[in-house]
Formats: sequence, structure tokens, C-alpha cells
Amino acid sequence: MERAEYEVMAAVEDRHWWYGGMRAISGALLERAFGDRRDLRILDAGCGTGGNLRFLARYGQVFGIDLAREAVAPGAQHLPGVLVQGSVLDLPYATGSFDLVTSFDVLYHRAVADERVALREAARVLRPGGYLLIRLPAYEFLHSKHDRAVHTARRYTAQRMLGLLRECGFVPQQTSYVNALLFPIPLAQRLIERVLPVVEQHDSDLALPAAAINEALRWPMAAEAGWLAHGGSFPFGLSVICLAQRDE
Repeated sequence: MERAEYEVMAAVEDRHWWYGGMRAISGALLERAFGDRRDLRILDAGCGTGGNLRFLARYGQVFGIDLAREAVAPGAQHLPGVLVQGSVLDLPYATGSFDLVTSFDVLYHRAVADERVALREAARVLRPGGYLLIRLPAYEFLHSKHDRAVHTARRYTAQRMLGLLRECGFVPQQTSYVNALLFPIPLAQRLIERVLPVVEQHDSDLALPAAAINEALRWPMAAEAGWLAHGGSFPFGLSVICLAQRDE
């Protein structure tokens, strides 16, 4: 990811509708898996600037690792041993030491040459029966300026994600596309950019919108979270998410 994107992320991720919506969606899946448990050991593999650690801390003790020094350096000095620099391809943790590993928009990155290596590392550090919550960007045809800024190597279908998970020792429990209700907006934007490249926006896609728009965009994501909490799913969306269990 470009350094400027990390700076924008750190500045807005506690307020931006997309981050809030995705955390609500993640929480819906985690509540179905863990209920009222709050004693988990959790690793956020590819934690970026660490914003999700605060969200995940409601479920137990959290740890974060990211390859980019500029992402982890600000928080690592305040959280030694909790937020560290390292690769998801070679996790510096003991086998079977976590109940939950999360991977939010990480394995698509060009720094991850082979997703299978990262997934097998996640399986290794999970306890038998532990869970992986993974989210990835959907559909190659949605590749955009934002993908170039964050160094996207590939985007995924649900079928491709499920195949990789099963190959690496996971049993998928709940899978869905997400950011489905707002999907026509980015789809139209991508189509327009392809036809008229001059209209491609120059601001970061992570930039915080006006307060009224930011609040309005939270509601469709909240609705999706409610549907997923009851076991529902969506047939398309901007991302694909899966809660999978390590095969015992």
C-alpha cells in the first residue's frame, strides 16, 4: 500500500462508514460463532494501522502483525508485543496459540505471492477447532485506481475463496458477499472510469465523506450485518467474507 494510504487510513478508520460497516458485519459472524465468549486469544494477521484491534478486543486478548513498518510503528511503541512487524507468510507465534485469526483484505496483496502459504500459517497458529475470519475484495472486473494505490494483485469470487480455504485445512461455516446493497454505486463508478478515464477521482477512496453522507452510508451496511446475523447471505457484493473453522 502507498504510504499516503496508510496515513489516510489511520486518520479516518474510527469514523469512516466503510470501516464501521465492515466491523458490524464481522461482529455479526463472530457472535454466531462465539456467542458471549470474551476469553479468546485473537490474532489480526495483516492488521494495518491497528484500528481493528480495538474492535476485536471485545472478544478477548488481541495481537496484531503487519508487514509494513509505517503501518505498525506508531502503535507498536505503545503496545510492545501486541502490535509487531512481520509477515503473514511466516507468523512468529507458537503452533496452536490462538482461538481466532482474522485477515481483513490482506491476501489479495502483491506482497503475498501465494495465499496458500498464508492460510496454512493461519491454520498452524490456530488451536484445533479454532476459527479464521477472512475478507477479500471481490471480482477482477472491479479493479480500480484504489487497487493500484493499495497494491492489489488479485480479486476473488466466493468459489475461489472457498476452494483455497478447503485446500488449506479449513471448513467454511458461513460465506457471503458483502457491501451488496451499495454495490451499484462502485460498479457504476468502475464502468464510467473505464469508458472515460479522465473522470477517475484523484482523492483516496478512503477519504472521509461529508458527515451526512457518511452517516447515510452506514445504514445499508448495518442492514447487511443484521441479515448475516440471522444466517443470511448475499449473492454479490464489493467484498467476500467467510468464517471458517480449522479442520480438527
